[in-house]
Amino acid sequence: MRATRAIIHLGNLQSNIAAIRRNLSPGTRLCVPVKADAYGHGAVRVAVAAIRAGATHLAVASVQEGIDLREAGIVTPILSLSLPIPEEIPSIIEHELTPLVVDEEFIDELARVAKSMGKTVPVHLKIDTGMNRIGCSRDDAAGIARLISKHRNLELAGTATHLSVADSAAPDDIEYTRAQLARFDSALEDIRKAGMDPGIVHAANSGAIAQFPESHYDMVRPGILTYGYAPSADLADRIPVEPVMELETRVVALKKIVAGAAVSYGRTWTAPEDTWIGTLPVGYADGLARALSPGLKVRIGDGLFPVVGRICMDQCMVDLGPDPWVQRWDRVVVFGPQGTAGTADGKVDASPTPSAETLADLLGTIPYEITCGINKRVPRVYEGEDAR
Repeated sequence: MRATRAIIHLGNLQSNIAAIRRNLSPGTRLCVPVKADAYGHGAVRVAVAAIRAGATHLAVASVQEGIDLREAGIVTPILSLSLPIPEEIPSIIEHELTPLVVDEEFIDELARVAKSMGKTVPVHLKIDTGMNRIGCSRDDAAGIARLISKHRNLELAGTATHLSVADSAAPDDIEYTRAQLARFDSALEDIRKAGMDPGIVHAANSGAIAQFPESHYDMVRPGILTYGYAPSADLADRIPVEPVMELETRVVALKKIVAGAAVSYGRTWTAPEDTWIGTLPVGYADGLARALSPGLKVRIGDGLFPVVGRICMDQCMVDLGPDPWVQRWDRVVVFGPQGTAGTADGKVDASPTPSAETLADLLGTIPYEITCGINKRVPRVYEGEDAR
């Protein structure tokens, strides 16, 4: 087992799902996105834990991601949120995935292949209400729904849209989200007036779950909330959640250097005084971005220590100060939930643990990118209620 590893706290994930469910009406379905290997947390193990916590559906971004879940024994309905290519249609049908559909060309081809395989395929109609990514227009929704209903080998099992700024509390963005929901409601009304059942209606991502209860409809799709982060600073206190991933490593070397000595490539940092440097076996090939130094501080016991010099592919260095209490082999938390660090001599918990949001702020990005970026070579270790 490597010193550098990602601890996945499944108990936190299940607690997060429980917190989300408390904000929903009874009977509202829960679709947990496990795309991108469950945001870097491990799709199969997260899927099982999410289902045990009450998820009724899962969502992936590619057909292969859905196949991987099926081959692992997952039987829960799986939505494929991105548009596939025609060559993937047989796999969609064989593995009983539920694709989004948006236009006549793909619907006709899906129906043709389904008929040839003797299968009926459930689909969800995606309506573009303002994201301008994928989806049919509001005006075309009823016609596309009618086309689906004409094919005996297709079933309109759901209707969806996606909200682009539901995580923002800015007045203009709130109005934009409400306009999106109004367009969606209008399209749903057209579908029903045409005599069709839109199936499971869903629109709410993490931001909408927290801020727009009218968007919950029949099912919600909490992404980043499931994994322990608010969708934006605007909504930080709406639904209490706890980070699920913890990136940890160990101090593998200690070196005393003199004032003026340079550390790492490029000599970008020199010691202002005599000090001790700790080497950590984690680098940008693990997902610890090179741009995090200077700025990043990691937690060892009850202290925060700055990463100094350039982060290397496989290692980085921290300044421990002139008289460190840190010992070789001490545990280091790069990011994770609060209160999780410790040292060889039992020192624990005082300084706040950095989170993926801490790293994201340093990089000018979002926590999703931090957890998704933790490389496959970092072992995932599962702890908590469903770690077995």
